[in-house]
Amino acid sequence: MISRDGGRRRGRPLDPALAATIRAAALKVLADVGYRGLTMDEVAMVAGVSKATIYRRWPSKVDLLVSVIDEASDATLVELDTGSLRDDLVALLGAMTDILTGPGGGVSRALLGVLDAEPALAEAYRRGPLARWDAAFRLAFRRAAERGEIAHGLEDSLAAASGPGILIQAWLVLGHEVQGDLAVQVVDEVMMPLLTRPAAATPPRPAP
Repeated sequence: MISRDGGRRRGRPLDPALAATIRAAALKVLADVGYRGLTMDEVAMVAGVSKATIYRRWPSKVDLLVSVIDEASDATLVELDTGSLRDDLVALLGAMTDILTGPGGGVSRALLGVLDAEPALAEAYRRGPLARWDAAFRLAFRRAAERGEIAHGLEDSLAAASGPGILIQAWLVLGHEVQGDLAVQVVDEVMMPLLTRPAAATPPRPAP
């Protein structure tokens, strides 16, 4: 039977606490040396386990990292409802900024560089972190529309995509340090003016 972790179960299941230790070690190694430099030997050494213990659950580093992405997605899910679209967006972009500037930022940078070459990682990233953050933003836009703050259907607009896009560009492409005040600036100067203008003036977001 194939486990959620991508490996084939053999014998007794791996202790969940030990699995968490191995995933944490993989994250540290990935942040330190990048995807190309990550090896099962290094992960085993950081985790304080044998390489056989890791291979018993995950037959390759791709399988291990798919498991890491799936597990990390649950921890980064943001759930909030401030009653105001502006405050919801500031909180969401602020939480995203915290992740990009924390240990998860180095991990994401390392993974994003290899997604084209590793379809399994790309799929895990899309169905995990990207899907969960997209759902959180969409919910904020739908609630705002129900309150009458914005028009319905703007969750698929370029205006909705502008905030996360600016943060990712500043962090990943330009190499700038992103901070909480940037999140506030993006919401107040870009997102809210675009979202509160007539919906017809906001073109639909291109299909991925």
